[in-house]
Amino acid sequence: MTLPTEIIARRMRLLRAQTRDVVCERDLRVTMDDGAVLLADRYVARATRQEPQPTVLVRSPYGRRQFFGLIFGRLLAERGLQVVVQSVRGTFGSQGAFSPFDERADGLATLRWIRAQPWHAERIGMIGPSYLGLVQWAVAPDAGDDLAALAIQVSASQFHGQTYPGGSLALETAASWLVLVAAQERRLAPLAMLRAVRRLPALFAQLPIGDLDARATGAEVAWFREALASPGREDAYWVARDFAAGVGKVAAPVQLVGGWHDIFLPWMLEDFAALQAAGRSPQLIIGPWTHTAPGLLAAGLREGLGWLRAHLLRDDRLLRPSGVRVLVSGERAGSGWRELRSWPPPGTGERRLWLAAGGRLQDIEPAGDPGSGDRYRYDPADPTPSLGGPVLLAREPVIDNRALELRPDVLTYTTALLPETVEAIGPVRVELCVRTSSPHFDLFARVCDVDTGGASWNVCDALTRVMPGRFEPAADDTARVAFDLWPMGHRFAAGHRIRLQVSSGAHPRYARNPGTGEDLLTATALRPVDIDVLHDAQHPSVLVLPTAQAPAQQR
Repeated sequence: MTLPTEIIARRMRLLRAQTRDVVCERDLRVTMDDGAVLLADRYVARATRQEPQPTVLVRSPYGRRQFFGLIFGRLLAERGLQVVVQSVRGTFGSQGAFSPFDERADGLATLRWIRAQPWHAERIGMIGPSYLGLVQWAVAPDAGDDLAALAIQVSASQFHGQTYPGGSLALETAASWLVLVAAQERRLAPLAMLRAVRRLPALFAQLPIGDLDARATGAEVAWFREALASPGREDAYWVARDFAAGVGKVAAPVQLVGGWHDIFLPWMLEDFAALQAAGRSPQLIIGPWTHTAPGLLAAGLREGLGWLRAHLLRDDRLLRPSGVRVLVSGERAGSGWRELRSWPPPGTGERRLWLAAGGRLQDIEPAGDPGSGDRYRYDPADPTPSLGGPVLLAREPVIDNRALELRPDVLTYTTALLPETVEAIGPVRVELCVRTSSPHFDLFARVCDVDTGGASWNVCDALTRVMPGRFEPAADDTARVAFDLWPMGHRFAAGHRIRLQVSSGAHPRYARNPGTGEDLLTATALRPVDIDVLHDAQHPSVLVLPTAQAPAQQR
C-alpha cells in the first residue's frame, strides 16, 4: 500500500486493506478477433499471485495507469480482488482505431482470454462508471454463466438517449467529452484537458455545430462527426452500439448506482425496470450526485466492492440487503436515505398541478376563457441559458434560479404556500398545450423548490424538441407536448412553494433550436419563435408529480 492509496481509501471510507503488497503485471497482450492487440494490467496480491482465483475486469478508454489503475486496480486488489484493467481499442497503447461505444466484440474476446489464463478460476465480475459501465452491458447478455456480478455506476445500456435527450443534442456534454478524449494522451494531459475545456464556452456560440470538433481540437474527429450525422436511435451507428435489448437477458446480479443530477439517470432507470420486468433482482442506489462528483466515485467504489466480494468471493458482510436505496432531498426533518422495495416506490400515485392565469400553479383544473395563456419569444440569437442541472462536468447542479426567471423568455407558474410538506419520489412529467409561430421549437420544463426567502432551487428538468411528425397539431393549430423530466426524490417543506419553469432552451447544455427546420449540423440562420403556453379548459397544461401512497423506511 502506498501513501496516496491510503489517503484515498480513508477519504472514500473503504474497507480496510487486507494486504499492502500488490503486484501489477503490466502490458499483458490480449488478441482480439481481428488480430488487434489490446493492452491490460493485472493487479493481484503478491501472496496469491500464483493461485487461480476469480477476476474483476475493468475496460477503460481513459487509460489503465495512474488514476484509473489506482482506483479500480490497486484499491480493489488490496481488498482481496484480482483485477484486470484493460485499455479499449485505440487508446493508451491498444491497437486499432477508437470507435466509441462499439465494445461488444472486444469485450467478449477479452473474457475468453481471461478464462484461458492460469491465474483465473471460476467467476468473473465487472465494475466501473459511465463508459466503464457501458462496456459491461455490451457483453453481459452473451458473456456466459461465469459472469457473476456487474457493478455499474452512472451509466446505461445505450448512450443515444444521453447524447440526444428529447431529440436535441447534449451540446455541452458532447463537446466536453470530445476535448477530454482528444487531449488525454498528450504530454501534460491534465493541463491540456483543462485548457481545452476552458476554451469551450467561446465556441458554443459559433455555427455551424458540425465544425465544432475542428474548432475545439484543431482537427476533424471521425467518430464525433459520425455520431453527429446519426441523430436517430434507429440509425446504423447507434443500433450497433445499443445494448438495451439484451438487458432483460442478463442473468448476472446487477448493481446500479446513480445520481439525481446525473446525465444518464433516466436511461439507467430504464435498465433497472427491464431487469425487474425480467424477474431479476437488481440493486439500485440513487444519491445526490452529478456524473463526476467525488462523492459518487467513492460511493460507487464502496458499494461495488461489497457487491463484487459477495458474488465473487462469497463474502456478503458488506452487502446491503435493500433492493432500492435513494437519498431524498429537501425538507431536513424528513430527508435522508430511504430503503424502498422497488422503483418507482410501491403505491406511487400522481398529483396534478395545473397552470393557470397569473402565473399560478394549482390543484384544480383551470376554467379560463378559451385561448387563455401566456406568450414569450425565444430568440436563438440570444438563447435562454442553462443554469445548473445535469451536465458532464457539472459545477453546482442545484442553484438559485431567480436570475434566470427574470428573463422575458422564461415563464413561471407557482403554487400558493404549501400548508404541509409535499413528498415526491418517482417519475415526473409535464403536458403543455402550446400554439407557436413555427413548427420547429423546443420546450424546456424545470421544477423548482421556492424557499421562504424566495430563492428558487431547481429539483429536476428536461427538454424536448418539437418538429413536424412529433406532437402533431390539432385542428386549431395547438399542440399538446407531453414529456418526462428527470425523476425526483424530494420533500417540499411546509411554507415553501412548488414552481414550474417553462422556456424553450437551456444553452449550451442543449444545442439551441435555430427555429428554421434546417439540419442541426449545418444550420447558420436563426429565427425567433413566438410561443403561447395555453391553460384554459379546452387546452389545459399540467405538471404531474409523484405522490407517496405508502410510507417508505427512512435511514
